[in-house]
Parts: sequence; structure tokens; C-alpha cells
Amino acid sequence: MKYVIGVDLGTSAVKTLLVAQDGTVRAEATREYPLYHEKSGWSEQEPEDWVRGTLEALQELASQAGVGPQDIEGISFSGQMHGLVLLDAENRPVRRAILWNDTRTTAQCREIEKTLGDKLLAVTRNPALEGFTLPKILWVRENEPQAFERAARFVLPKDYVRYRLTGGIQMDLSDAAGTLLLDVANKRWSDEVLGAFGLGAALCPPLVEAGAQVGTLSEDAAAKTGLSAQTRVFAGGADNACGAIGAGILKPGLTLCSIGTSGVILTYEADASADYKGKVHFFNHGKENAFYAMGVTLAAGYSLSWFRSTFAKGESYDSLLAGIEDIAPGSDGLLFTPYIVGERTPHADSAIRGSFIGMDGAHTRAHFARAVMEGITFSLNESVEMFRQAGKTVDTIVSIGGGAKNPAWLQMQADIFQAEVVALENEQGPGLGAAMLAAAGCGWFPSLDACADVFVKRASSYRPDPARSARYAELFRIYRDVYAHTRDLNHALAAFRKQ
Repeated sequence: MKYVIGVDLGTSAVKTLLVAQDGTVRAEATREYPLYHEKSGWSEQEPEDWVRGTLEALQELASQAGVGPQDIEGISFSGQMHGLVLLDAENRPVRRAILWNDTRTTAQCREIEKTLGDKLLAVTRNPALEGFTLPKILWVRENEPQAFERAARFVLPKDYVRYRLTGGIQMDLSDAAGTLLLDVANKRWSDEVLGAFGLGAALCPPLVEAGAQVGTLSEDAAAKTGLSAQTRVFAGGADNACGAIGAGILKPGLTLCSIGTSGVILTYEADASADYKGKVHFFNHGKENAFYAMGVTLAAGYSLSWFRSTFAKGESYDSLLAGIEDIAPGSDGLLFTPYIVGERTPHADSAIRGSFIGMDGAHTRAHFARAVMEGITFSLNESVEMFRQAGKTVDTIVSIGGGAKNPAWLQMQADIFQAEVVALENEQGPGLGAAMLAAAGCGWFPSLDACADVFVKRASSYRPDPARSARYAELFRIYRDVYAHTRDLNHALAAFRKQ
């Protein structure tokens, strides 16, 4: 039996998977690393921590599986998007990496909007948000000129780890799409954007497809991991692109619902013709010559974990959610908006906050718990509706993350989304997508689609109930009104919040 490895470089930990040719996960190994929040809104990591954690996880993976190094044919990567890693001429980091969830760059975002105007969406297909990479580059240039002077190029987090394993510098298109420097449709660095901010083309690394082979393991990396120096290394992709691959979102009509701390609705796009006018993200896929559109709910699973820690601390989720299935859709007139940390889609609003609307003395804790789940799903449905209004077919939604672990929530998704909702048998997320890129790259399958037929195993399926769907459609119209009616109130209250 032959094997490949998927490396998922996340925000809190790196997770590695050893996957066999039949799609079975043979072994897993994880290493955590710290986050640094030295100032309000800052979020940074040490690139060396990623390298150390990855090497240790790969060494554990190789040793625990009882598999010979020669049987592990390939390795690929999934990585947290947008993080800025500035490298000097010797490819050494000039400072800590600034991560996707760092919010210090509001002024730079306004500068980008003012400078590029309509060209921003026309070229990069995405609005200027604090999480993206270009605002971070401009912030370092303005606030740390000595560090910027030493910078010869930039890469994203997984690209730096891959460099340390192979000695080569590249960036794949799916990750490059999240920098605000890529001409997404034409798959090249934008001279127009670079020129507008006085940035040299040499700052940007060579572009490759996510499935491209970029080398083999260096002798040093092989010695530290116990793998063979002949192990083929493939570029890998952005975490959302790899998550989509790992869920089989590889053809039109398929959509992903991922409910983790944040929530994502991601739909496959066969070409770059769709125009969402910046209301949702639009990125290159990890599948060659494909794209995806993506809406984000900032506090999806986090809304439920906040509710539990605030009102049911120490209880299990099973206990918290007991009885929700006995409550009718709409939680007897109680609505929740999950804006507890602001919102991204369709309202890019950092000051909006959540609400419970319609509370009365008859509501129990179970009503509130169900309302939280419904509110999260309504928020995600705003992205689903945008896709449909743009002419996209959304009839099958693969649900992963915390929202896929509760049958009542899966049925709720089917009823609200008005689509078949499918859970996976052995959900492994972006790490499996990375492994699939390596499996297809090694020639095990003629395409990623063929690989998905073997690696992605569907489990239960939920279809919408017409009566519940009709009731939810009425409630969704009310839900959409809440933002407009509470926006000014929440913006006024912002001055009274703890800073």
C-alpha cells in the first residue's frame, strides 16, 4: 500500500494526516504553537514555530504508522490564508508573521480603496479587508520602515514551511488570491495594483497551481522527519480551497457549509464570470482552472460556544441542546442574530452586535439554544441566497464542522437552505484536501474529481421538509430586517463598550 501526507497549517496548530490509496486515514499527528497579541487587534506568530511543529508532527506520523519511508510517495499542504511572512534576501523572516485575524490595518484598507477605486474589485475580485495581505504590507512599510527595507519578498504561512522542507519559494494561486495583489481571473500578479502602491514585482514569489509538484524533501528535512528525500512535494492550497477539495466541492451545483468558530458557505465556480460586486469573496480554487465564491459568518459556532459558556458553563453540548427538536421552527417567536463579534457577509460591519428579538416569559433555555442555531443558519443562508440570485444552482450542500455533528441542526440546515444537506462519513477537512492534491499529483488518479470519488465518503443525507421550509422562509424575511433596525443602535452603543 502506498501513502500520501496532508499537512494542515492552522492558526493554533499544525495537523498532519497519513492517507492510504483507498482514502483511509492511517495516522494523525498534531502540534500546537502560540499566538502573540502584544497590542489590541494584533495577532502574530513566529514562523519558526510552524516549522518546528510541522517537523515534529511529521516525525511522529512516520514513526507511529509503521509504514516504510519509501511507501510515502507525496506530501502537500493546506494553510491559513492571508498571513504576511516577509523574508530578507537570504529567505529569513524579518519579523513575526502578521495573521489573517489581525485588525490593525483599517487605515491601509481605506488607502487601498481610495487609490484603486473600481479597479480593486475588477482585478482582485475582493474588497479591502483588514485580514488580507496587501494592507499588512503597507502597514509594515509605514510603521516599520527598517524591517520593510530588509524585505526582499513575501510568502504566506504554508509557503514558508514548504520552503523549509524543500528549499524552493513558490505560492499557489488559491492562496495568492487572498493577498489583494493577484489578478484573479488572469491568474497573475497584477502590475496595476503593484504599481499603484510602488511595490516591485520581485516582492512576489513565482505562482504555481495548487497541485503542482515543486520539488522533493531536502536531505535535512528527510533526516528530521524520517521520511525519504525522494518524497514528492506538491504546492498545496489555501485552507478554504483545500477544505472544499476534502469535501468534494469540485463541480457546479455543489456547495460547502462549514460551521467552525466562524462559518463559511462556499460554492464552486467553473469560471471567473460571476460578479458578486464584492459582497462575497471570490478566489481561485485548488482545482486547476476553477474558482469558488465564499460568504463568511464571523461568529457561527462561536455564537453557540459563547451561549454555552455564558448560560450553561460546564455542561456538554448534548445537555445544552436537549429538547430543541421538540420546539417548532422559529423558536416560538424568538430570533437571534449572530453578530456578537461584528459581521462579514453580507454586512461588512465591525460595530454591529447580536440581538435576541421577541423574548417573552414563556421562552425556556431550549428556545434560546434553538434560536442561536437558527440565527447562525439564517446568517449563512444570506450567502446561499446571494449565490442563487446570481444564477447559481445550490441544490446539494455538504455540511462539515460543528454544524454537522447534530442531526437536528443538519435537518434545520436543509429546511432553511431549501437544499439536500449531506454529512460526511470521515470528515478531515483541509488536511484531507491537501492529501488529495498529493494523491492526484502522484498519479494515483487521473483527476481530483476521480480522487474525490474514492476519498470523500458521504454518510447521512437530509432533505428539506416543505412545511418547515415555508415557515423558515417567512422567518428569514424577518431576520433580514433586524440588521437595518439595529444598526444605528449598535453603532451608538459602540462608544460604551469596553475597549
